[in-house]
Amino acid sequence: MSGLDDRRILLVVTAGIAAYKCGYLVREMLRRGADVDVVMTPRAENFVGRATFEGLTGRRLEEDIWDRPMAHLELGRDVDAVVVAPATADFLARMAGGRADDLASTAVLAADGPVLVAPAMNTRMWENAATRDNVAVLEDRGVTVVGPDSGELAEGEVGPGRMAEPDTIVAETERMAFRAACGGGPLDGEKVVVTAGPTRAHVDPVRFLTNRSSGRMGYGVAAAAWRRGAEVSLVTGPGTVDPPHGPAVTEVETAEEMLDALHGELAGSRALVMSAAVSDFRPSAPETGKIKRGGRESLTLELEPGPDLLAETRQAREEGGIFTVGFALETDDARENARRKLEEKGLQIVALNEISEETGLETTTNRLTLLEDDGTTEEWPLLSKDEAGERLVRRIEERLEE
Repeated sequence: MSGLDDRRILLVVTAGIAAYKCGYLVREMLRRGADVDVVMTPRAENFVGRATFEGLTGRRLEEDIWDRPMAHLELGRDVDAVVVAPATADFLARMAGGRADDLASTAVLAADGPVLVAPAMNTRMWENAATRDNVAVLEDRGVTVVGPDSGELAEGEVGPGRMAEPDTIVAETERMAFRAACGGGPLDGEKVVVTAGPTRAHVDPVRFLTNRSSGRMGYGVAAAAWRRGAEVSLVTGPGTVDPPHGPAVTEVETAEEMLDALHGELAGSRALVMSAAVSDFRPSAPETGKIKRGGRESLTLELEPGPDLLAETRQAREEGGIFTVGFALETDDARENARRKLEEKGLQIVALNEISEETGLETTTNRLTLLEDDGTTEEWPLLSKDEAGERLVRRIEERLEE
């Protein structure tokens, strides 16, 4: 389930060169289940054709405020989100002034849903005092401003002014639409801490012991919690995919660093999801210099247990009333081991993941079994890790409401 499932979105495309990215933006919104209407300003068609959006949405675009009576009111009625992308300096000024002299500006003014703008313009225009004042006015009215990003601009200059990437705009739209439609769930405004990815245990300055965790499962959980209004702190080891947009990210390498980060993040948290694949063992005496082959036929490493993050955070979790979910990756006696972990670590839920070709550390899918402290067990079908993350967050919300 996506945060845009059955959401009605009005996308307003204005006359900026970044309008060429809006085809992908519409496609991604549609892929996530949204119902999308597109309105273009009169000059936006200088940058991208009307036929592009009609082909993607399967709908005829309204062209002029005079073509059909009340079109400007119908477009903005009962929308879950209004997205203006790209939002040029001129259109931001018109929004701030409450202008309504074409179909796009009138539809925005008449819309009864939350509004998001993705500014895109030359750096000097963005930094101009007039633009900054207009943006401040819109923010005071509750408009969500996403971007702009910094980088190379169309005219060859470098600086802030690039429209935020479509994936970022979609993520921010999901969060905004969910909070507007649901009025905020149990996690809205609450702090949620998520651990993800692998950790490393150093053997010498160039070698380490680790595992094959990609970070995808934890990232799916973190993204889902953030979309549903939580303030998410994501503590991640060096995974193989990029962290999601939204959560505040703390990057760590070792189990010790992850534990230190957790101690700093747990205060004031409502929920903790421990999905990181933390190294259970570390070399007892890591070398300070690179270990040379030196004619050796073998090399013996002595290992010792590393820190147990769940055990060492238990007191803080229990004193703070933090709802905690752990993960159990198992190959043998899976249910028994997962149930033991639930009880011994003081958890509310254990998400059991049995390794197979479809589930595990490097896959994009998981088949989880939830074991809970009230004795219930629920088997889930094979899901993408993003879908599993969304479903797990919804289960956490259900438990918090109980």
